[in-house]
Amino acid sequence: MNFRTSLAVAVFLGLAGILPAAAELPATTTTSVAPLVRQVTPAVVNVSTRTTQSVDNPLLHDPFFRRFFNIPDNVPMKRETVAAGSGVIVDAANGYIVTNNHVVEGADRIEVVTKDNRTFRAKMVGRDDATDVAVLKIDGGGLQQVPWGDSDRVEVGDYVLAIGNPFGLGQTVTGGIVSAVGRSGLGIEGYEDFIQTDASINPGNSGGALVNFKGELIGINTAILAPGGGNIGIGFAVPINMVRAVMNQLVAHGAVARGRIGVAIQDITPELASALDVRNTQGAAVVEVERGSPAAKAGLERGDVVVAVDGAPVRSASELRNRIGLTPVGGNVSLTVERGGATRTVALTIAPGSPTKARKRREER
Repeated sequence: MNFRTSLAVAVFLGLAGILPAAAELPATTTTSVAPLVRQVTPAVVNVSTRTTQSVDNPLLHDPFFRRFFNIPDNVPMKRETVAAGSGVIVDAANGYIVTNNHVVEGADRIEVVTKDNRTFRAKMVGRDDATDVAVLKIDGGGLQQVPWGDSDRVEVGDYVLAIGNPFGLGQTVTGGIVSAVGRSGLGIEGYEDFIQTDASINPGNSGGALVNFKGELIGINTAILAPGGGNIGIGFAVPINMVRAVMNQLVAHGAVARGRIGVAIQDITPELASALDVRNTQGAAVVEVERGSPAAKAGLERGDVVVAVDGAPVRSASELRNRIGLTPVGGNVSLTVERGGATRTVALTIAPGSPTKARKRREER
C-alpha cells in the first residue's frame, strides 16, 4: 500500500470512528526523501563565471565624448559579466566536475562553491559544444561524488530529483517524474537524446544533477521550454551515458573526436517497415551507403534497418547517430541489422568524422 492510499484509508477510518483521530500511519510508510537528499546534495555545486567583454558603443568613437569623460584614446572599454549555473562532482579523488558547456563557455574565471561553502578556482579540462557538456577540475580534499547511473535503463514514470542553483538562489531540490526519453529534434544541441522531466528546472539549474531514487546520477539538467521565462514542467537533461562518453574523451584528449561509419539514415516508420519487409517499427533505416566507408566494408546496404548497437536497442536515426558519433575514432562497434525479415550482426570500425556545430540554445544561463 503506498503513502497516498495509506493516508486515504487512515482518514476514512478516522472519520468513521473506527480508528482514533490521532491514528498513526504504518511505520513502513515513507514520507520523505530527506535521507536521499542528504546523500546526494554534497556533490552538487554552484558554478559562477566572470567574463570580460569589449564594449562597442558608437559614442566611444567620438573624440569629443572620450575627452569629456577623460577616456584615453585607443584604449578599448571592457565590461565584466557574471553568470551562475550548477555542476556535479563525479570523481572526488581527481576533483572532476561535469556541467554544461553553455554555463562556462567564454568564461575568464570559473569558481565553484560546494554545499559546505568552500570556494575553489576551477580549471577547464575540456568542453564539447555539440553535446553541451564541459568538465572542470578543482583541487581540494573532503569532496563527495554522485555515483553514476545508467540512463539506458531510465523509463517514463521513474521518480527523479533535480538539484541545482536556480536563478542564483543557492542549492535547490525539486522532484518529479521522467516524462519522456529519447527526445530529439528540439534544435537545442547538435547531439540530442534528452531525458524529459516535469521536475522544476529553471535558469541556473543548467549543469545540475538529475538523480533517481537510488541516488544515482542519470542526467545533467541542461534546458527548458519556457515561453514565459520560467518552469512550465518541461525540462530536459543530457543522459548520463552520453555525458560519461564525452567526459572520457575530454579528460583523455581535451576534445571530442567525432566518429562516423558512412551511412545516411532516417527513422523507420510502419509504412517503411512494410515496404522493406522488416518486423521492427523502431530503428534507423539506411538510405545511402558511402563507397569505401566502414559501413560499405561491413556489407551494409540501402534498405537495411539498424535495430541495435552493441546489443543496446536503437529507437531512431538520431539515437544511432549519437551512439556512433560518441564512439571514439578507431573503436569497434557491433550493429544488429535487419534485412528482408532476417537479422544479422556486423562489426565495423569507427572512422573520423567532421565536427558538429551546436545549434542556438533555448535557455539562458
